[in-house]
Amino acid sequence: MAKIKKEDFINSLKEMTLLEIKELVDGMKEEFGVDPSVVAVAGPAAATTETEEGQSNLTVTLVNAGSTKINVIKVIRDITGLGLKESKDIADQGGAVKENVPAEEANEIKAKLEEAGATVELK
Repeated sequence: MAKIKKEDFINSLKEMTLLEIKELVDGMKEEFGVDPSVVAVAGPAAATTETEEGQSNLTVTLVNAGSTKINVIKVIRDITGLGLKESKDIADQGGAVKENVPAEEANEIKAKLEEAGATVELK
């Protein structure tokens, strides 16, 4: 089997519909046991450089989804762009919703989640 170049793969992605890309991601999860969307949410390592230069970046952590978990799942999906299952997992288990975000954005995310009924921490 011939190896596909990165540029060819990216060009192929540009021609795909969202449904086709979702099927590709699901296939990667199934074949390799890796969730590529989690890697995309983690963000680039360059964000740590910004912290060293004085900008305070925070991690928004969900402590508890509360009694209105469905609303919290919807907000998580809107914020992260994750799928329903991944968003539900975060709502069920808690954990980082978004990492290395500027303090202002982190406070906005926290407010949205709390409005939906969640308990949130900023670290």
